[in-house]
Amino acid sequence: DSADDRPGALMRTTDESAFWELIEELQLEDPRVEEGTIMGGRCARVAGEFLGLVDFKGSGLVVKLPKARVQELIDEGVGQPFAPAGKVFKEWVSIPQRDRRHWRALLREGIAFVAPN
Repeated sequence: DSADDRPGALMRTTDESAFWELIEELQLEDPRVEEGTIMGGRCARVAGEFLGLVDFKGSGLVVKLPKARVQELIDEGVGQPFAPAGKVFKEWVSIPQRDRRHWRALLREGIAFVAPN
């Protein structure tokens, strides 16, 4: 039997489901967090400012952070530059490896960056 034949196999967590569950959790902490759209797809915003999106052409998490933090994550090998259509977004980083704790922490950093209280 292949693993995909098991009952509930379709209920596997995807990057997208993990992202939106985290966004729901963060909405409880900060009601300014909301769903929006960008580049024709769904994204998360804070007080109208772009915060993050998920699974843009296999990107995993994409979150907006200060340029120096983006570079730090890239230098550590955790993040990758986000460059849709070949243009690098210097304040956006792609985190392809799903890790709920890490994604939550980075989304919280993003909230503090894009919409400080």
